[in-house]
Amino acid sequence: MIQLLRTTSEHPDFSALVKSLDAYLAVTDGDEHAFYNQYNKIDMIKHVVLAYENDIAIGCGAIKAFGDDAMEVKRMFVAEAGRNKGIASTLLKELEHWAAELGFKRCVLETGKRQAEAIALYKKNGYQVTENYGQYIGVANSVCFEKVLA
Repeated sequence: MIQLLRTTSEHPDFSALVKSLDAYLAVTDGDEHAFYNQYNKIDMIKHVVLAYENDIAIGCGAIKAFGDDAMEVKRMFVAEAGRNKGIASTLLKELEHWAAELGFKRCVLETGKRQAEAIALYKKNGYQVTENYGQYIGVANSVCFEKVLA
């Protein structure tokens, strides 16, 4: 059974999972990794969700304020041993619930076009492709999504 924990970016399990995520993205993003990495610092994130399976941290995700009405989904990752079990969708739904509890109306996010699994996840969970925003405007490898929260 999967257990979720709401915490902050100071949690050591979050740091460990993000290291695995960054190693994965360094390979997938190739030469563009440094560009993306500068926007994915994890210090001072107040809203992190960790997923545990048998008391082992197996997945994570975070949200941070993006304007007055949106939260940006950041640092979504599920370790290889936890994939294809619905953990990413469970994490995403918990992040959306938390954003709504905090009074936000929508979630936005960016992922790379090479992240086929991530794109499928977001589409499956009701996210719509939107124009690239912020630092991702004009970045050919980026695809941005948005979801209005119920």
